[in-house]
Amino acid sequence: MKRITVFCGSSFGTEDIFREQAYLLGKTLAKKKIGLIYGGARVGLMGALADGAMQNQGEVIGVLPNFLKGKEIAHEHLTELILVETMHERKTKMNDLSDGVIALPGGFGTLEELFEMLTWAQLGLHKKPIAILNINGFYDELFKLTQTMVEKGLLKDINQQMLLVSDDIFDLLDKMYNYQPPTVGKWITKEEV
Repeated sequence: MKRITVFCGSSFGTEDIFREQAYLLGKTLAKKKIGLIYGGARVGLMGALADGAMQNQGEVIGVLPNFLKGKEIAHEHLTELILVETMHERKTKMNDLSDGVIALPGGFGTLEELFEMLTWAQLGLHKKPIAILNINGFYDELFKLTQTMVEKGLLKDINQQMLLVSDDIFDLLDKMYNYQPPTVGKWITKEEV
């Protein structure tokens, strides 16, 4: 993988480990010569992630909508800052630039970005690995929800398995390197329920 997109919060959250792991992920990507694509902000976990990569000579490309740059949250000294007009354009550009996706803790925006990438993969629009770094069990309830989706016949098990999960950065990257996308369609027939 040449570049990975990381989605995460623009806040730090309540646990120091979120910031520590965001920084460590950025550092690890830089040490492995994997470029970081992220939302371009200097605040919260996004800023810690970018700092981890930049302070270890990594490539860091931020993609930021113009209206957020006006709020003075753009990170300084990135390898490149790409300005776009809309949030949708931002996700499209981040997808175009990367070979895989990792989600860290975050709020509605992080979930929306993660699920759009999963939906695109489920529809066969890309075959990139999509992963969650499940820091301190942050996403445990989300996994329970996806299991309920499978049990209720609204999500195929093979599509649920597209979401790679680990609480360890190195294990997660190994899973991403070894990822094989599913070859079946997303639609569930009555016979399959």
